Amino acid sequence: MIRVFVADAHPIVHKGLKAVFRNSNEISIVGKGLHYRDLVDHLGSKKVDIVVIEIELPGFEDIRTLRRLKDQYTNVRFLVFTTLSEEVYAISALKYGASGFLCKDNPLNKLKDAILKISTGGVYITNELAEHMAFNETGANPRALINQLSEREIQVLRLLVNGKRNKEIAVSLSISDKTVSTYRSRLMKKLKVKNLVEMLNKLQHIDLDMY
Repeated sequence: MIRVFVADAHPIVHKGLKAVFRNSNEISIVGKGLHYRDLVDHLGSKKVDIVVIEIELPGFEDIRTLRRLKDQYTNVRFLVFTTLSEEVYAISALKYGASGFLCKDNPLNKLKDAILKISTGGVYITNELAEHMAFNETGANPRALINQLSEREIQVLRLLVNGKRNKEIAVSLSISDKTVSTYRSRLMKKLKVKNLVEMLNKLQHIDLDMY
């Protein structure tokens, strides 16, 4: 039996998933949390296989929190089940440790499919996201583009990809906010992307620490 904890601020989500899996021989909803601290408390005291989590959960700081959870609870897998845009947030969620991403406007049978796939060690994404990722992979070779960057540009790029804001990058590299903005614009141009989402997508399979 796959033990699932549901971390979502909306009680109707808990009730709905409990009802869907009430008679399941494969999946059991073993707990619920309305706040991030509820999730942490449960993970610290009881066994859970998969956490179905809304990343707008109160107390959940940002997408990077997934990495901290995954590092601390290595045997637990995380499935993001959210109202937020798949195109904007899915790649970052996977980058920071999620094993799957599903928007709430999908049929609940997809949620079951996602849980079953993740439970066997797989990664779950929708066909639409897979097509989107494949389409972006057909563009210019990102490694070749990175090789054209200066050492400072790569430093800024690493921080951007890790979710740092302009002010945080400025402090980290001891440069001005304006200089960071200049580097950011230059990177967008050199990497042939229009925004940060496209940048994350293009660099999703690249370890920037190797540069």
